[in-house]
Amino acid sequence: MPKKYGVKEKDQVVAHILNLVLTGKLRSGDRVDRNEIAVGLGVSRVPIQEALVQLEHDGIVSTRYHRGAFVERFDEATVLEHHELDGLLNGIASARAATNPTPRILGQLDALLRSLRSAKESRAFSEIAGEYRRTINEEYAGPRLHATIRASQNLIPRVFWMTYQCSRDDMLPFYEDETSAIHRRDPEAARAACVGRSNLMAQTMLAELFRRRVFAAPDDIGQVAPEVFSGAEAPLGAPSIAL
Repeated sequence: MPKKYGVKEKDQVVAHILNLVLTGKLRSGDRVDRNEIAVGLGVSRVPIQEALVQLEHDGIVSTRYHRGAFVERFDEATVLEHHELDGLLNGIASARAATNPTPRILGQLDALLRSLRSAKESRAFSEIAGEYRRTINEEYAGPRLHATIRASQNLIPRVFWMTYQCSRDDMLPFYEDETSAIHRRDPEAARAACVGRSNLMAQTMLAELFRRRVFAAPDDIGQVAPEVFSGAEAPLGAPSIAL
């Protein structure tokens, strides 16, 4: 696999391992093959070790002395918990914004909301939504909250949402509610909008994981139809920077 210039090798390895997990090629308890990754990505063992340290910190893998790295439990409950944490953590920053909204932040959020409303493509909507989150988090999240939010986003693949054609219709109401709550200085409503958005993202992602047989689904599980993606099989496995 050719190297991606401008992307740290460690981040490339993290994305690759997450892709293996999110596509079912690595499952709970499976051993991560460092040699296979080194050959496939054309990297040394140093960035692989750095990636595994990050993934262990984020709860994706666990390392065992003299035995290697193994995928932690990855199931429906894991996906739900991951999104629950993401909603709660972003909700902290959003509630702070609603407690003390400045004219500058309100102006930026209003402009981003207008852009979200006018976005026609999923990729554009996802990128603007990421900027919306960064605007709030950079202003109201401290270093510890920032670091924890970043860790919570690893299992929320950005590429998935860039190709999911219903992302604007599904997610825009939550950004409308969050912006309105910040204007009204209503921290609980701002927090609730973040939690609601993450919960819907979890349900949507789970439906796609069931559809692709990454998870075994009961017969009556709701499925996302293939036509809601811009490609025949939209990729699930790239780590999210922000959504």
